[in-house]
Amino acid sequence: MVGHPDADRLLADVTEVLFNRFWDKSAGATTEEYAADWATISDYRGQNSNMHLTEALMAAFEATGDATYLDMAGSIASLIIDRHAREQGWRVAEHFTRDWQVDRNYEGDPTFRPAGTTPGHALEWSRLLVQLWELSDRNAAWQIEAARNLFLKTVDIGWDRRTGGFYYTLDWQDQPSRPDRFWWPCAEGIGAAAVLGAVDPDPRFEEWYRRIWDFTANHLVDRGNGGWFPELDGALKPISNVFRGKPDLYHALQACLIPLLPPDGSITRGLINGLSDV
Repeated sequence: MVGHPDADRLLADVTEVLFNRFWDKSAGATTEEYAADWATISDYRGQNSNMHLTEALMAAFEATGDATYLDMAGSIASLIIDRHAREQGWRVAEHFTRDWQVDRNYEGDPTFRPAGTTPGHALEWSRLLVQLWELSDRNAAWQIEAARNLFLKTVDIGWDRRTGGFYYTLDWQDQPSRPDRFWWPCAEGIGAAAVLGAVDPDPRFEEWYRRIWDFTANHLVDRGNGGWFPELDGALKPISNVFRGKPDLYHALQACLIPLLPPDGSITRGLINGLSDV
């Protein structure tokens, strides 16, 4: 979108690998992982990789105008959210078997494939669904319905009502499994509340936007060294159990930019179109 001379070649290369190696047409989503020689590593299917791919596919559609990318994004969202999250009472299942059945018994990696549900991912999906709905000319009513329901369900079960902040993970009875607070769920909650508030007059989105930002400003923003603290313990003190230093700029930066831009596309589109009208 900014005219990099290698962009077309790189996009074509990535797209070929995606189509020929990862895309499972029968499921309408992607497989997960392969060895260097493309041998199958496991039968695991995961929503996290597919969620981030949905974001990437929408970016590819915006950059190229090729509706194939948007159709793939819609297919993934339909499987993960309209089918499974709806069946789970608007809880986003993280782990699946080879045939895309929810695997509630999956243990996996406690940090990057934790058991149970991850409130931050439901908030992230909420934001992405608003973008998908807008890019699809608001034709799929289930997408905005799901965005609302995911957000409202998640703030109800995933927010610590005593001290604030989102739990990292919940068990299937909605009890905190890993109560540490990471920075990125708040960043995703800010983005989701902002875009939902821009398209829906329900005052709860504005209220949560302010509530999450208040918590972030008071506990996550590192005013001494810049950036955000990546993780807090149950007493809301910065810790380094998982992350060292400042692990990424992506989530915090998006939380600052998304509220400044229209909700009808990615941050890239909003920045290219300029900030003069917002």
